[in-house]
Amino acid sequence: MPADSFAAIDLGSNSFHMIVVRAHEAQVQVLDRLREMVQLAAGLDEQQRLSATAQQRALDCLARFAQRIAHLPPSRVRIVGTNTLRQARNGAAFLARAEAILGHRIEVISGMEEARLIYLGVAHTTAGQGRRLVVDIGGGSTELIVGEQFEPHQLESLYMGCVSMTRRCFSAGRIREADLIAAELAVRQELEPVEAAFRAQRWDEAIGASGSIKAIRDVLVWLGWCSDDITAEGMQRLRSELLAADAAALASRFDLSAERASVFVGGFAVLYGIFESLGLERMRVSDGALREGLIYDLLGRVRHEDVRARSVRVLGSRFASDEAHGQRVAQTAMALRAQVADGWELDDEDDVSFLAWAAQLHEIGLTIAHSQYHKHGGYILANADLPGFSRTEQSALAALVRGHRRKFPLDVFNQLPAVQNERMQRLCVLLRLACVLHRSRSRDPLPALTLAADGHALRLLLPPGWLESHPLSCADLEAEAGWLAAAGWTLNFAG
Repeated sequence: MPADSFAAIDLGSNSFHMIVVRAHEAQVQVLDRLREMVQLAAGLDEQQRLSATAQQRALDCLARFAQRIAHLPPSRVRIVGTNTLRQARNGAAFLARAEAILGHRIEVISGMEEARLIYLGVAHTTAGQGRRLVVDIGGGSTELIVGEQFEPHQLESLYMGCVSMTRRCFSAGRIREADLIAAELAVRQELEPVEAAFRAQRWDEAIGASGSIKAIRDVLVWLGWCSDDITAEGMQRLRSELLAADAAALASRFDLSAERASVFVGGFAVLYGIFESLGLERMRVSDGALREGLIYDLLGRVRHEDVRARSVRVLGSRFASDEAHGQRVAQTAMALRAQVADGWELDDEDDVSFLAWAAQLHEIGLTIAHSQYHKHGGYILANADLPGFSRTEQSALAALVRGHRRKFPLDVFNQLPAVQNERMQRLCVLLRLACVLHRSRSRDPLPALTLAADGHALRLLLPPGWLESHPLSCADLEAEAGWLAAAGWTLNFAG
């Protein structure tokens, strides 16, 4: 595989997609695409647990995908899970098995992050000018985005998709008028809280993405009711055509695969309701979607255009964080990390980034209250919409900020995936030391520091006589040693 190859995998609720590209200068060339209708959402039971059968379908698909990305380094692969994996109560166990097969980490992303990435994929692959409404109907969720050029302005993720709507309203077999009316009403209810806000955006064109919308367009073209775009008139005529049909009839009549035919009417009902609620007359169809957005987001990280860094800056500004102080803490934390990076295996680019971001944001909770501000900051980070961050990444960043002072919250770190737990604890210890050393908020530079680490034991050396001339700092380090000892860490210092 070429050295400049990248891959993205989208573990959707209906289909799993993989795209492999070659990136050279400003050009992205698609080398391979794979897609399988796994229908993961169909395997969720009433307790929101994935069935063994659905898990096996997914794992069999991923085993085939794994061969294609076996030789790519982690920095060139991004794999995300969407709505079904957001809901599945046994999702963590499934993800562990899936990661073992793929040999790469899987990120479960929020609905808003999914929407952002979908828009990015459409914007990079679909020509056009002006403001655009982008609609993506997945298996378990539907994303609506209004944006201009490469910037989304309004994003929403709604809990309705082709699989979930089919299961909810069309379980009787043949499609009845009453079922269509019930589905359309359900869609309108889901859209009701956001309809006015989206209509106010006044887009110039509507663009659809995803397999459901492509399938509807293909059926309309096959029937001769549109040339390429989906029209409101074509949707109205297709609605009548669907009545009294079942999945087998749809597959035969419209040349659909059995898998697509089984969820076609659910996707149609969602799109029909969107046309009605938002007053759409025409919709173009894009070839780009979430997986293309993943590729361009990944390329941005490689080229040091990481949207996560921008999210950190925006959040820090929003909560009036002391930027200069955050930078001083970050610089000290980075210097300490460099000294223990080999022994602690903290040489990944994300280790550097997360330590810096946590330092920049460690005081955002002060906007709420000084008392327990580390807890307030952790809560903000755990629950805010942070473009670019997966749910796991956001939890890790929240844990760092939550743990930067006072009691070391082992329970918080134990909620992270096992592969992250120890690494994030180590980063948090470095952040804590940097915060203690800068507690006076002095702009004067710190003296030369030497840090050595052996497992959970640390030794910090400062210049001779420094601690004696800085008794408050000495007292702060003694207190910190006590907090760390309670969590199983040992800190010795001298100077």
